[in-house]
Amino acid sequence: MNERSTEFGLPRRVPKDTASNGNSMSPGAGGDAAPGPRPHPATFPGSDESERPPPREKKLLQKVLRYQSSAEVRSLGIYPYFRCIQSCQNPEVLIGGRKFIMLGSNNYLGLVSEPRVIEAARAAALRYGTGCAGSRLLNGTLDIHEELERKLATFVKKEDALLFSTGYQANLGAIATLAGRNDCVIMDRRDHASIVDAVMMSRAEAHRFRHNDVDHLQRILEDIDPRGGVMVVVDGVFSMEGDVSDLPRIIEVCREQGAVLMVDDAHGLGVLGEGGRGTCQHFGVTNDVDLIMGTFSKSLASIGGFIAADSHTIEFLRHNSRAMIFSASMPPASVASVLKALELIETEPERLERLWKNTEFMRAALQSAGFDTGNSTTPIIPVRVGEDHQVFRMCMMLHEEGVFVNPVPGLSVEPGNALIRVSVMATHEERHLAEAAGKIEKVGRQLGVIPVTA
Repeated sequence: MNERSTEFGLPRRVPKDTASNGNSMSPGAGGDAAPGPRPHPATFPGSDESERPPPREKKLLQKVLRYQSSAEVRSLGIYPYFRCIQSCQNPEVLIGGRKFIMLGSNNYLGLVSEPRVIEAARAAALRYGTGCAGSRLLNGTLDIHEELERKLATFVKKEDALLFSTGYQANLGAIATLAGRNDCVIMDRRDHASIVDAVMMSRAEAHRFRHNDVDHLQRILEDIDPRGGVMVVVDGVFSMEGDVSDLPRIIEVCREQGAVLMVDDAHGLGVLGEGGRGTCQHFGVTNDVDLIMGTFSKSLASIGGFIAADSHTIEFLRHNSRAMIFSASMPPASVASVLKALELIETEPERLERLWKNTEFMRAALQSAGFDTGNSTTPIIPVRVGEDHQVFRMCMMLHEEGVFVNPVPGLSVEPGNALIRVSVMATHEERHLAEAAGKIEKVGRQLGVIPVTA
């Protein structure tokens, strides 16, 4: 399928005057007619290199040649990205043959390396192959795709669900399909980049309210006057700082103004709520949220994403969402991994209990050392550092200490508020967390992030 197709994959009518180009059969030539002989390149005008004009400058690539940011950070020896891991995302990982305590993974429940999840992926690959070789609309729908959609809808307590090949595409596929030129979309300033990109793609009027400031959201809703509809999109759990959206109050103001509410719960599913059913269930407001988006690359041990909503909304997206229609479907092994992960989340609640026990242990250790951990109430624990170069330096000093953490520069939060993002897993042992917390404290004191004790 190409992008000249309609929503159902049928080609639009080709104008008659395009049928006579050099690569098409002439209308009167018969079905077996072949195109005429192509002239030798030497017979084209200007084929002599000496006669050709000099190439024009490619202005589009000027920014590429000017880009020096990564080289500057590398030259300081504090470049923290693209570190090559040689093992599974366990509490300890291998980098360059050396063991590191992993505090930078979204593998919250530790299911990425669970043998039963791996076996489910292996069995699916043997039965269905390694890929589907097509989009869901045409040949790419397997019985396990539909099974997963049903189980996801049941898990988050919505009528129906639709799979996407990535979480990023799920946001693009929902927002850019439902919102358009005459509509308005309002976002939290800390919403994920995929939400921002989806709103730009939708061409809807865009507004952003101050982070978790529902009064500001209400003022925007009262001030706007769109010709169409209004959508509010928020993260359930904010991915960099680990705080949670105030969904009860957001729902209240959305209801007053007739706004559709969508929650990106990528970091809430498997973490918050009864049985890990997410932020909406955590607050008891699932029925008041119009769309729930989730991903499989965190607690659900795979890759992909989904939208859950009422059956009418999902049917509309199923036949109109370009991000789904024009993408190959999720590979069988990925689908089977999520199915098994969902089963284990529901049948082994002790995983969630261990996750929260570890989270509280780590948060208490960092706070007692004197670190500012913000408003986090989840397994994402921010350690506020300050300037970008300082956070890069702290990240790589911890790397030397054998602790893997993620740097979050000011661009992702606020200038001057760069932070180290610590992520806790259910499979961490207390010894991992205690050792890592001690090393974070040591480096924090060396850099002056926290005071040096007497």
